[in-house]
Amino acid sequence: MYNNILAPIILDGEHDTDASFSAARTLASPEAAFTVLHVMEAIQTYARAEVPGNILADKQQEMAHALTEAAKGLAGSKAQLISGHSGQAILNYAEANDIDCIIIASHRPGLEDYFLGSTASRVVRHATCAVHVMR
Repeated sequence: MYNNILAPIILDGEHDTDASFSAARTLASPEAAFTVLHVMEAIQTYARAEVPGNILADKQQEMAHALTEAAKGLAGSKAQLISGHSGQAILNYAEANDIDCIIIASHRPGLEDYFLGSTASRVVRHATCAVHVMR
Protein backbone atom coordinates (compact mmCIF):
# COMPACT_ATOMS: atom_id res chain seq x y z
CA MET A 1 0.00 0.00 0.00
CA TYR A 2 1.24 3.48 -0.88
CA ASN A 3 0.93 6.68 1.13
CA ASN A 4 1.73 9.41 -1.41
CA ILE A 5 0.46 8.68 -4.91
CA LEU A 6 1.04 10.79 -8.01
CA ALA A 7 -1.25 10.43 -11.04
CA PRO A 8 0.06 12.46 -14.01
CA ILE A 9 -2.64 13.04 -16.61
CA ILE A 10 -2.98 14.54 -20.08
CA LEU A 11 -5.76 17.09 -20.56
CA ASP A 12 -6.51 16.51 -24.22
CA GLY A 13 -9.98 15.00 -24.02
CA GLU A 14 -8.78 11.75 -25.59
CA HIS A 15 -7.17 10.13 -22.55
CA ASP A 16 -9.31 8.35 -20.00
CA THR A 17 -8.18 8.87 -16.42
CA ASP A 18 -10.61 6.37 -14.86
CA ALA A 19 -8.20 3.41 -14.99
CA SER A 20 -5.38 5.40 -13.40
CA PHE A 21 -7.65 6.77 -10.70
CA SER A 22 -9.07 3.30 -9.98
CA ALA A 23 -5.55 1.88 -9.66
CA ALA A 24 -4.61 4.74 -7.31
CA ARG A 25 -7.56 3.96 -5.04
CA THR A 26 -6.74 0.24 -5.09
CA LEU A 27 -3.05 0.73 -4.26
CA ALA A 28 -3.60 3.41 -1.61
CA SER A 29 -3.20 2.95 2.10
CA PRO A 30 -6.15 4.23 4.18
CA GLU A 31 -4.30 7.50 4.92
CA ALA A 32 -2.93 8.00 1.39
CA ALA A 33 -2.58 11.41 -0.23
CA PHE A 34 -3.27 11.76 -3.95
CA THR A 35 -1.91 14.32 -6.40
CA VAL A 36 -3.26 14.68 -9.93
CA LEU A 37 -0.59 16.38 -12.03
CA HIS A 38 -0.54 17.93 -15.48
CA VAL A 39 2.63 19.21 -17.09
CA MET A 40 2.36 22.12 -19.51
CA GLU A 41 5.24 21.81 -21.93
CA ALA A 42 7.59 24.73 -21.57
CA ILE A 43 7.64 27.21 -24.44
CA GLN A 44 11.07 28.18 -25.68
CA THR A 45 12.08 31.72 -24.74
CA TYR A 46 12.38 32.87 -28.34
CA ALA A 47 8.84 31.64 -29.08
CA ARG A 48 7.40 33.04 -25.85
CA ALA A 49 8.47 36.54 -26.88
CA GLU A 50 6.20 36.26 -29.94
CA VAL A 51 3.07 35.23 -28.02
CA PRO A 52 1.07 37.94 -26.23
CA GLY A 53 1.26 37.48 -22.46
CA ASN A 54 -2.49 37.38 -21.96
CA ILE A 55 -2.82 34.37 -24.27
CA LEU A 56 -0.34 32.36 -22.20
CA ALA A 57 -1.99 33.43 -18.94
CA ASP A 58 -5.46 32.58 -20.31
CA LYS A 59 -4.27 29.15 -21.47
CA GLN A 60 -2.69 28.44 -18.09
CA GLN A 61 -5.90 29.44 -16.31
CA GLU A 62 -7.93 27.24 -18.68
CA MET A 63 -5.63 24.27 -18.03
CA ALA A 64 -5.77 24.82 -14.26
CA HIS A 65 -9.58 24.77 -14.37
CA ALA A 66 -9.64 21.61 -16.53
CA LEU A 67 -7.17 19.93 -14.17
CA THR A 68 -9.24 20.82 -11.11
CA GLU A 69 -12.31 19.33 -12.77
CA ALA A 70 -10.42 16.16 -13.79
CA ALA A 71 -9.02 15.74 -10.27
CA LYS A 72 -12.57 15.48 -8.92
CA GLY A 73 -12.52 11.93 -10.34
CA LEU A 74 -10.03 10.97 -7.61
CA ALA A 75 -11.73 12.00 -4.38
CA GLY A 76 -9.49 13.81 -1.93
CA SER A 77 -6.79 14.57 -4.46
CA LYS A 78 -5.03 17.86 -4.99
CA ALA A 79 -4.47 19.22 -8.48
CA GLN A 80 -1.00 20.44 -9.49
CA LEU A 81 -0.22 22.23 -12.74
CA ILE A 82 3.48 22.56 -13.50
CA SER A 83 5.60 23.49 -16.50
CA GLY A 84 8.54 21.75 -18.12
CA HIS A 85 9.42 18.71 -20.18
CA SER A 86 6.81 16.16 -19.14
CA GLY A 87 9.02 13.19 -18.28
CA GLN A 88 11.60 15.16 -16.33
CA ALA A 89 9.00 17.38 -14.66
CA ILE A 90 7.11 14.34 -13.36
CA LEU A 91 10.34 12.84 -12.00
CA ASN A 92 11.37 16.13 -10.38
CA TYR A 93 7.95 16.60 -8.79
CA ALA A 94 7.93 13.04 -7.44
CA GLU A 95 11.40 13.45 -5.94
CA ALA A 96 10.66 16.85 -4.38
CA ASN A 97 7.35 15.73 -2.87
CA ASP A 98 8.29 12.30 -1.47
CA ILE A 99 5.98 10.44 -3.85
CA ASP A 100 6.13 6.69 -3.24
CA CYS A 101 4.07 5.60 -6.26
CA ILE A 102 3.48 7.10 -9.70
CA ILE A 103 0.52 5.79 -11.69
CA ILE A 104 0.94 6.80 -15.32
CA ALA A 105 -0.99 5.95 -18.45
CA SER A 106 0.82 4.87 -21.59
CA HIS A 107 0.00 4.10 -25.18
CA ARG A 108 1.33 1.01 -26.91
CA PRO A 109 4.93 1.78 -27.84
CA GLY A 110 5.71 2.32 -31.48
CA LEU A 111 8.95 2.53 -33.37
CA GLU A 112 9.34 6.22 -32.52
CA ASP A 113 9.40 5.36 -28.81
CA TYR A 114 12.50 3.24 -29.25
CA PHE A 115 14.39 6.24 -30.57
CA LEU A 116 12.87 9.13 -28.60
CA GLY A 117 11.27 7.49 -25.58
CA SER A 118 7.77 8.19 -24.37
CA THR A 119 7.01 10.04 -21.17
CA ALA A 120 5.94 6.83 -19.44
CA SER A 121 9.07 4.95 -20.43
CA ARG A 122 11.27 7.81 -19.20
CA VAL A 123 9.44 7.84 -15.88
CA VAL A 124 9.75 4.05 -15.54
CA ARG A 125 13.48 4.11 -16.29
CA HIS A 126 14.41 6.97 -13.95
CA ALA A 127 11.90 7.08 -11.07
CA THR A 128 13.20 6.39 -7.59
CA CYS A 129 9.79 5.14 -6.46
CA ALA A 130 7.32 2.50 -7.64
CA VAL A 131 5.71 3.15 -11.02
CA HIS A 132 2.52 1.50 -12.25
CA VAL A 133 1.84 1.85 -15.97
CA MET A 134 -1.75 1.74 -17.18
CA ARG A 135 -2.51 0.65 -20.74
